[in-house]
Formats: sequence, structure tokens, C-alpha cells
Amino acid sequence: MDKASHPHAQGWLAFFCFIESSFFPIPPHPLLGLMCLAEPKKAIRFAAIATIASVLGGLLGYAIGYFLYEAVGAWLLGALGLTESFPVAACYIREQGALAVFFAAGTPIPFKLMTITAGFIEMNLLTFTLAAIAGRALIFMVVGVLFQLFGAPIKRVIDKYLGTVTTIFVVLVVGGFLAVTQLAGNDDDAGSDNRCDQVTSLDQI
Repeated sequence: MDKASHPHAQGWLAFFCFIESSFFPIPPHPLLGLMCLAEPKKAIRFAAIATIASVLGGLLGYAIGYFLYEAVGAWLLGALGLTESFPVAACYIREQGALAVFFAAGTPIPFKLMTITAGFIEMNLLTFTLAAIAGRALIFMVVGVLFQLFGAPIKRVIDKYLGTVTTIFVVLVVGGFLAVTQLAGNDDDAGSDNRCDQVTSLDQI
């Protein structure tokens, strides 16, 4: 709340969005919501700042995974309690590519887990960046647009339902995409999601 009323609030928003995508455990959504609440007419601008900074932070996470996984990335995931999720994330990125990054970027899944993992497995950088932009824009711009259209009264609705609504939306998008690809593919791919859920080490991928 203190940072939301700060003269340099936009800078603080960009800073928190940047570090949250690579290593900071606390999401920036409360700060974005309070800033939009204070100035609804600037809500889309705030959301755009959050999106851009978050994607740039995601690129830092990618760099950590790509260049510094052994020295920094592994320790960082351990400190955040995400070590056991790392092989699962790696499996999903290998299986689904951009879709896995988009899903994590647009839902409450820790985005930093996916950014570091994507760098570690050397996911195509352009594909990663485009998926990150799409997912982060989804979760931040929804807030900006709602505040721009409805002003302060929408805050209670956002606080209560944003995570649920965006998750359902992404699940529907992902589910539809997977349904199409499964129909177009072969039966060997049908159990890929379940296989990833069973992964406990990188050697299984």
C-alpha cells in the first residue's frame, strides 16, 4: 500500500514485476490493483508496464537457467521450495513448449519456475518470449481493462475471482488446443500429461 501511493509507484511496479518473474516469491498483483484503484484512468498503462517488466524479468530467469543453473538456479529453486517441481516443469516444457510457458504466465503457477526451467532446457528464446508476452498480458491486462471500464467497484470482484477466472480461461484455451493436437497426432502422445506428472528427476525426461 505504501508503494502504491509512492511518487515513483510506476517504477516500483516495474521493479516488483521484473524480480517476481525470476526470483522474488511475492506476486505484484496487489500493487497493480491498488494503483489501478487509485487511478482507474491509468489502469491500462499500469498493466502494460507490469506486462513489459514481467516479460523482461522472465528473460532474466531464462538467462539464470541457461547460463547459471548450477551456480544460482538450483539454489534459487530450492530456496523457493520448487526443487521437486523442476523436473515436472522441464517435462511439460519439452512436451508442450510455448503452451506450458503461456499457461504458467497466465495462471497462479510460479512463473519463475518456468522461466528458469525454460532456460535450463534451452527452449527457443523467441518462442519463450512470445509465450511469456501472451500469458503475462492476459493476467495483467485483464486487471487494467476491468479497472479502466468499471473503476474502483470492480476491485472486490477482481480480488475474489481473478485467479479463478484467468485459470479457467487458460485451461479452456489449452484444453481446446490439446484436443486438436491429440486428434491430429498419434496415440503415443495421449499420455504425455500424465507422464509429466509422474516425473521425479531429469533422467526420466
